Amino acid sequence: AVSFLRNLNEVVFETDPSILMIAEDSTDWPLVTGPVYEGGLGFNYKWNMGWMNDVLKYMEAEPQNRKNMHDKVTFSLMYAYSENFVLPFSHDEVVHGKKSLLNKMPGDYWQKFAQLRLLFGYLMTHPGKKLLFMGGEFGQFAEWKDLEDLDWELHDFEMHRVLHDYFKELMQLYKRTKALWELDHSNEGFEWIDANNKDQSIFSFIRRGKNESDLLIIVCNFTEVTYENYKVGVPSFAYYDEIFNSDVVSFGGSGQINTCKIKSVDKPFHNQPSHLEMTIPPFGISIL
Repeated sequence: AVSFLRNLNEVVFETDPSILMIAEDSTDWPLVTGPVYEGGLGFNYKWNMGWMNDVLKYMEAEPQNRKNMHDKVTFSLMYAYSENFVLPFSHDEVVHGKKSLLNKMPGDYWQKFAQLRLLFGYLMTHPGKKLLFMGGEFGQFAEWKDLEDLDWELHDFEMHRVLHDYFKELMQLYKRTKALWELDHSNEGFEWIDANNKDQSIFSFIRRGKNESDLLIIVCNFTEVTYENYKVGVPSFAYYDEIFNSDVVSFGGSGQINTCKIKSVDKPFHNQPSHLEMTIPPFGISIL
C-alpha cells in the first residue's frame, strides 16, 4: 500500500503538478506529506484529525469545565509542524447524531453563536490550512442531510445572516494577512504568549509572517466572562491596533472591543519584553 501511494502521487504530479493530493488519515504514520525521495508518501497535505477531535471536545464541554481540558487546545502545537496539516471541520462531524457545529456549542442562543464565532476565529489563526464543511458558515442548527438542500432559509434570521457576514470578513482578513499563512509549516510562524491560563481558559499567542512587520497578537477567551485591563505580554514597546474582534455588535456580539490604539508598557510580562492592557471579550477572539 505504501509503494502504491508513493507511485500514485509521483504519477499524478508528473501528469499535472498543480493537483493537490490530500490525505484523510487518523494514524501516526510518519512523513505522509514528506517527499517520496526522502521516504515520505508524497501527499501535499494531511487532515489534522487529532486537532479536530480535541478542539470539538473542548468546545462541547461546559465553559466551567474547560479548565480541566486545557491541553485539548495546547497539545496540537506539540506536533503542528510534523506534517503539512489541514485543519478540518468535515462532514463526518455534523452527521449521525454528532450535531451541527452551532448545536455542539453549549449555552443559550446568543452563547452558541458567540462560541461558534470564536471557534472559527481560532480555526483561522491556528497554523495549518483550513477546511469547513458547507452549512457551518451560516450556522445550521440541523445536521447535514445528504438528500436535501442546506437550510438556506436561515439567512432570513439575523443571527445566521450576521454569522455568515462574520465568516466572510474573517476569510478576507485571512487572505490579506500574511502572518496567518505564510509560515504555516514552520515553527517560526507561531509563538505562545500564555498557554497556561487554564483557570480563565484564555489563550494568547503570536503569528508571524516572513517580514518582521507581519505580526499579530491573538487572544482567545473560551468563557463568558469579560475582562477589562487584562495584561498580555507583547514582543515590542509600541502601539497596537485591534484589527478584528468577534464581539463586534454588527457580528451579533456584545460590543466589548478595543477601539483605541493600545500603548504597551516597557516592562516584561509573559516572558515578553513588554506588555499591554486590553479588554477581553466574552466567548471572543481579539486580534491585534
